[in-house]
Amino acid sequence: MRTFVSELRRRNVIRAAAFYAASAWLAVQVATQVFPFFDVPTWTVRWIVVAAVIGFPFLIAFAWLYEITPQGLKRESEIARDESIARATGRKLDRWIIATMGVAIVLLLANQIVAHRSESVATTTAVPAITRPADAAPAKSIAVLPFTDLSPTHDQDYFSDGMAEELLNALAKLRDLKVAGRTSSFSFKGRNEDLRTIGKALGVANILEGSLRKQGDKVRITAQLIQVSDGFHLWSDTYDGDLGDVFALQERIAHAIADKLEIVLTGDAAQRIVPVATSNPDAYALYFKATGTFNRRDGAHFPEAIAELEQAIALDPKFARAHARLAALMAIAPTYTVLDPVAAVASVETHARLASELDPKLAEPYAALGQSLSIRRRYTEARVAFEHARELDKTDTTSALWYATELVMTGYGERGNAVLDDLLAIDPMLPTALLWRGASYSYFGDYAHAEPLLRRAADAKLMFAGLGLSYIADARNDKAEAIAQLTTAFGALDSGLPKEWNGMLASGILGDASARADALDVVHRYLDAKPRVVSGVVVYALMRMGEPGRALAIIADGFTSNDAVFLALMWSPYGRDVRALPEFSAFTRRIGFAEVWDTYGAPDDCTREAAGNYVCR
Repeated sequence: MRTFVSELRRRNVIRAAAFYAASAWLAVQVATQVFPFFDVPTWTVRWIVVAAVIGFPFLIAFAWLYEITPQGLKRESEIARDESIARATGRKLDRWIIATMGVAIVLLLANQIVAHRSESVATTTAVPAITRPADAAPAKSIAVLPFTDLSPTHDQDYFSDGMAEELLNALAKLRDLKVAGRTSSFSFKGRNEDLRTIGKALGVANILEGSLRKQGDKVRITAQLIQVSDGFHLWSDTYDGDLGDVFALQERIAHAIADKLEIVLTGDAAQRIVPVATSNPDAYALYFKATGTFNRRDGAHFPEAIAELEQAIALDPKFARAHARLAALMAIAPTYTVLDPVAAVASVETHARLASELDPKLAEPYAALGQSLSIRRRYTEARVAFEHARELDKTDTTSALWYATELVMTGYGERGNAVLDDLLAIDPMLPTALLWRGASYSYFGDYAHAEPLLRRAADAKLMFAGLGLSYIADARNDKAEAIAQLTTAFGALDSGLPKEWNGMLASGILGDASARADALDVVHRYLDAKPRVVSGVVVYALMRMGEPGRALAIIADGFTSNDAVFLALMWSPYGRDVRALPEFSAFTRRIGFAEVWDTYGAPDDCTREAAGNYVCR
């Protein structure tokens, strides 16, 4: 044995093995830490390890048989001792081995420290009930990803998305089946993520994906149900039909999924899962187009979406969901466009009433009506409408979002945040919900919870996410970033103000005394012109620039373009000066707050002294 070990040393096999092991280990450590920065797939690291292991016995054999000499590579038996470069430079090689192993160890320790810190940050900043591990996903849970458009001209993306959304909505109504929210599922569109990553992010055990090919009146839908844990295809099928068959195709797919997930269908569900919305294929296609604009909150294209829904209704006056979607679109149009709120309110009420008459089970008309009533500050009636929408369909994320914001705006912050938490558990990437919840955290200095939510909203292209992010930047004394965020947010709200005012108002709120004086001068001249509808951004700016009394008088005087932008602020620490005004109690009666409080109880920061009379901290 001793002779064999001596021979290994004489032939430099041990030294070569140590050099190979150190170099391989260093290569793995470098790959582990560098590859992620260039989005190199993790499997490449596994192949480096495999290659290193496979190469080791070949290296040993090579070192046993051959030596490197000044004349080149020779068999070990053919050379004298003093000809070996390896022997001559042995000490240098030993130092290189030690240095290589030292670098690898340093990299390994650095990687462990970073991983530990990342884990700690994730633990301290995670928001309860939003992120769930994949193994916690119930077996009867599913996410429906947007379908791929395989049409010859690739111009049916809106139709592919619409079909997937219709299936998602139908499945969400099945008892005992958890369905990830539309916004979160559709956020993975075009990202080519691993299904396990998607499943973990959405907290589901199964994923439905598919494709749609539309050519003329013919439609082909291919769908497949995949188990997240192992990528196993539970089911797949292809369905052919024409545009008049789309509801039958959706029905067949939905039933196939229910069967595979062992969902027991009873009552009406045993007969039909997907309701027939319209008998007119062209009206259905127009509905899909407008719905895409509505889902994106693409204010620049709201006029087109309104026209598309009006055309759909003209083709099929009994298309209840087109009436409902038009009501919902008009309910939020004043927030995203310069559409007259008074005209929008009238349209909302007309189409919400028609939709509910045509289909009393629809939640969307009541949610839209609630928004309309809230715009007119009929808060008690609005809350009745929102709660009725919630009773009709607890899976409707739009109804839940609007109900939550209504609660926050009328002073019930804790209840509103609870609804938002429940909503984000279903749809964890819903941008507006992320903004409202994140802003609520930031108001009270909880930036560890606020920032991840607000960053997620910004990543989802919610342009006015800066309303929340500006608070965080300001708390860090990064005035330039805070002003930039607030400027972008004001611009995205489309307040009807000149574009150059956005930065001026943001600087007036967050900048020095000179910037504040300039901004207030502009605001006062704007108000002296007596605009028919005052910009909500102006009221927000007055609250934050030390003129709460003027802000309160404007609100009490009539409509603004966007009450939501300042009413949430009113109940935060930033609204303390507003609530401290002697006239605030009379204001709550005039605006309608006191009426809703008498009906539903005092809000979070107020005490009831008598009917209609509240003292707020």
